[in-house]
Amino acid sequence: MLLLVVPSWAPAQAQIVHAGQACVVKEDNISERVYTIREGDTLVLQCLVTGHPRPQVRWTKTAGSASDKFQETSVFNETLRIERIARTQGGRYYCKAENGVGVPAIKSIRVDVQYLDEPVLTVHQTVSDVRGNFYQEKTVFLRCTVNSNPPARFIWKRGSDTLSHSQDNGVDIYEPLYTQGETKVLKLKNLRPQDYASYTCQVSVRNVCGIPDKAITFRLTNTTAPPALKLSVNETLVVNPGENVTVQCLLTGGDPLPQLQWSHGPGPLPLGALAQSGTLSIPSVQARDSGYYNCTATNNVGNPAKKTVNLLVRSMKNATFQITPDVIKESENIQLGQDLKLSCHVDAVPQEKVTYQWFKNGKPARMSKRLLVTRNDPELPAVTSSLELIDLHFSDYGTYLCVASFPGAPVPDLSVEVNISSETVPPTISVPKGRAVVTVREGSPAELQCEVRGKPRPPVLWSRVDKEAALLPSGLPLEETPDGKLRLEHVSRDMSGTYRCQTARYNGFNVRPREAQVQLNVQFPPEVEPSSQDVRQALGRPVLLRCSLLRGSPQRIASAVWRFKGQLLPPPPAVPVAAEAPDHSELRLDAVTRDSSGSYECSISNDVGSATCLFQVSAKAYSPEFYFDTPNPTRSHKLSKNYSYVLQWTQREPDAVDPLLNYRLSVRQLNQHNAMVKAIPVRRVEKGQLLEYILTDLRVPHSYEVRLTPYTTFGAGDMASRIIHYTEPINSPNLSDNTCHFEDEKICGYTQDLTDNFDWTRQNALTQNPKRSPNTGPPTDISGTPEGYYMFIETSRPRELGDRARLVSPLYNASAKFYCVSFFYHMYGKHIGESEHQVVCPSVAGAGRREGVHRRLGIGPCEAWASQLS
Repeated sequence: MLLLVVPSWAPAQAQIVHAGQACVVKEDNISERVYTIREGDTLVLQCLVTGHPRPQVRWTKTAGSASDKFQETSVFNETLRIERIARTQGGRYYCKAENGVGVPAIKSIRVDVQYLDEPVLTVHQTVSDVRGNFYQEKTVFLRCTVNSNPPARFIWKRGSDTLSHSQDNGVDIYEPLYTQGETKVLKLKNLRPQDYASYTCQVSVRNVCGIPDKAITFRLTNTTAPPALKLSVNETLVVNPGENVTVQCLLTGGDPLPQLQWSHGPGPLPLGALAQSGTLSIPSVQARDSGYYNCTATNNVGNPAKKTVNLLVRSMKNATFQITPDVIKESENIQLGQDLKLSCHVDAVPQEKVTYQWFKNGKPARMSKRLLVTRNDPELPAVTSSLELIDLHFSDYGTYLCVASFPGAPVPDLSVEVNISSETVPPTISVPKGRAVVTVREGSPAELQCEVRGKPRPPVLWSRVDKEAALLPSGLPLEETPDGKLRLEHVSRDMSGTYRCQTARYNGFNVRPREAQVQLNVQFPPEVEPSSQDVRQALGRPVLLRCSLLRGSPQRIASAVWRFKGQLLPPPPAVPVAAEAPDHSELRLDAVTRDSSGSYECSISNDVGSATCLFQVSAKAYSPEFYFDTPNPTRSHKLSKNYSYVLQWTQREPDAVDPLLNYRLSVRQLNQHNAMVKAIPVRRVEKGQLLEYILTDLRVPHSYEVRLTPYTTFGAGDMASRIIHYTEPINSPNLSDNTCHFEDEKICGYTQDLTDNFDWTRQNALTQNPKRSPNTGPPTDISGTPEGYYMFIETSRPRELGDRARLVSPLYNASAKFYCVSFFYHMYGKHIGESEHQVVCPSVAGAGRREGVHRRLGIGPCEAWASQLS
């Protein structure tokens, strides 16, 4: 039977419920919900939603502290699941549900991740004591630090005895200020003989989430001392490349025996380096192995001892020169009668050990009143050699050679040559004709070129002019090219822009840089919208399809081609020449018919590439939208094992196409192949109108897949499907009307759990097993009559400790009211042990499922579960 109900649009509502391995979920103050979970366990949060159309759910998260940045999980699912949750994943989780009706519903819950790390115990002596050992007149501080959530509780023990202020006036226990993590200090005042003992720091989070206590022990003796070190080499070690380097880190004190560790900065130890027992070995050392090597000794007494070796591997690279005309006369050219300075520099390790020698025309340059050689010119980089020519004469023209070397070291010399003549002129730079604008396609290589004239020709430095993209594609702000050509591979659209080329002030004249600019244009295919669109229209009505150009380079439409089901269509009317270049292409269909329904493609090109808009045109109806918030949709039949289900839905955009004629309903039991198919006729359906159909003859407690397809004169529309589950009906808010006595074989919709160890038995005083263990179980149910049924388990052999028997409840719909569960239970027998019961009562709409031990059950959404024999 089909019923039409009043319009049913409803805004989204949401509530967060938990599952997974929560330790506890509690209400903090009034509105704060806190979900406590142990680190490493699985977090499961479910966002139960109501509203029509069915709301879409999105999970987001804010971090647990103000210093952390906002992070989105971007989980579009009603269930959020995080395996092996870490402490950094604690914080507030938000469930946002929206369906386009009213404002979105947003609910949150704070997730508190519990953990307890291993404690760290360190020992310190008074600052006034400068000697290495601990003496009885000195004070010792034992500091115990741990990271935990919640805050840990500390217990100090000497041997097996717990220490406290009141029992021993020689100790003091306090919490220091400004410490990282949680810290408790045990202060031993003026050491006594009995203070030399083993001390244990025990930390506890009071077994929250089942986290066990942890402890660490330290033995204090009269020889306890912090570590002390010395090195087998000087703090600065200069070696030649290729040598084998060995550095020993020697312990000179420390009790307990300190642990030694080598580290390198920056970066890890070199490949092939071996650190063992305080000895660091580096075979065939190279220049890249230079740096600081740290030896650290720790024994948790006092502060760690640290020694550092600065390893310098002799090397030289990057020999450069500079020609500086007369600075006083602000000249940029070489002129006779003016001063001239030639400079030479290499990058070396160690820099200060480099020596320079100047030659003129192959002979050593001799110093005179007019020829001066200086070192460490304040206007130039450190350790730079300069040759100054005072009052330049014609005889000073020639070839000057600068040689840099490490005396007595097997490091090859580096040299640089400078020619001074009347032809030595400062540089100029320009862009070759036709190369000021470079246009390439995205993904191809590009070459930007600037020409340098002058003698000598300095290198060319490239940079970007664009302020928003200051870095070159290489990731550097500046890039040197010896030939003036900047080569780019696989250019992308973000590389478009203006590039600057300029002369370097080295390997040439040390004058104001000359510069020029090159424009790079990167062409790329068009981007269009819509990429895909579903177009619905009634038969006989016109349709206008539009494909728009969003971006591209060049930003114009060179051609637009329309196809229908892959076949080329005649081109649309051309745009007049005087009109502005269009940014879209349109196709008009005078009438939608069965023959004109199908796939339309518009391919737009800009001579670089093309992009396609796809339109799916039809007159078929949109899918129905199931209504999930039907109150008490299940109706049970007491005289049979069947139930009926109230199926409700609305039709999405019914006016977009021809009027609906009927629906095709298909109902199939899960895990079965055969389906019941039926046509449901309808009259005019309005937007938002709730339609209802009652499914009958469904078998308890099976679930079914329901498929619903709308039909118009065009034919079948889009199908919608959902799964319906058997839920125990709630007939009245009066608890007495919703009591289950287990009198019928359906046992109130409960089922035996297939994953437990054994099953429950339905019986009464007349049907109970005469062989069951004596003195166990109730003689009757709560009614006291022999006909009353109850659920029973036998806990004697072959049952063992830890065996479980579960009854799985049906789903209870809680969309309308608040409900609660209550039940009678009976435990009898000398060795019965105990049974655990937990009742979970969600406070808003939702459905849940738990296991339970029930005698009588007040039907409702509150869920009870147990039990484990113990």
